[in-house]
Amino acid sequence: MLCVLTRLSFLLALVAAFAACTMSATPEGTAMPTISTTLPPALPSTTPTPPEPTHFTVPGTPTSTPESEQAVLSTPDDPGAWRGITIEPEHRCSPYDADEYRYPQSVEPRIVAAMGGIVYGPYTGTWFESRYETDIEHIVARSEAHDSGLCAASAATKRRFSSDLLNLTLASPAVNRSQKGGKDAAEWLPGLNRCWFADRVVEVRRRYGLTIDRRERDVLESILSGCTSTAMIVERIGATGTTTPVPSSGGVAGSDVLRLYDDNGNGRITCAEARAHGIAPVHREHPAYRYMHDGDGDGVVCE
Repeated sequence: MLCVLTRLSFLLALVAAFAACTMSATPEGTAMPTISTTLPPALPSTTPTPPEPTHFTVPGTPTSTPESEQAVLSTPDDPGAWRGITIEPEHRCSPYDADEYRYPQSVEPRIVAAMGGIVYGPYTGTWFESRYETDIEHIVARSEAHDSGLCAASAATKRRFSSDLLNLTLASPAVNRSQKGGKDAAEWLPGLNRCWFADRVVEVRRRYGLTIDRRERDVLESILSGCTSTAMIVERIGATGTTTPVPSSGGVAGSDVLRLYDDNGNGRITCAEARAHGIAPVHREHPAYRYMHDGDGDGVVCE
């Protein structure tokens, strides 16, 4: 019993001590407030919500412009900026095979006809007694065309390129095989008719969508920028210091044709005259053809 009373006294003393401490934290004469465990409702925030982030430019820092607003600048090195030809390094996308670029030897008379019936080498100004003394010369070499984009062309396009009169002329075997070969205009230029030559290179590359490298572009531009004419200049044998231009299209003026082949001056060319000048048989594309009579209308006179 005594133990129980002692413990009870001890507990009462602790309660009294706790009460005294609590009252000492409260101002004198003020009752201790009741502590509420319920939080008041949240008040609306007075801090404004930040706006959505926006793009800004740091001064001095360039910004990109939408493609639709970008100015397209044309410089000498832009693709297609030079006379309609794309400027790119040569690239052999497939092995070069000369058999893919075959052409018939029968194209040679057509070359002669396109030059007005003369067997002439425009690179050197050489006249030949017969076309059998010449080589068929590709102004843009076949291997050069292959490396300028024709490597990806169809077989038919390659053959058409090889027989296209726009790209064909005559040259001596020494010039064709030992000097020019597969070189481009940056590596080889003819001694004569450079304006005509440069113009033909440009025309052929445009016709077949061939590219051109910068070195050749620079060489051709330096030539063409100083040309007053791109016609082939031919020195006629027997003329006293005169030259006759053959237009780039391949034909000659009617007066020149008659002067060359109309020996009796009657305004017509006979088969006898054609044979005497070595142009028979005369095909439709020959400039002399329109001054002759094609009885059967097959496009060939003096067969």
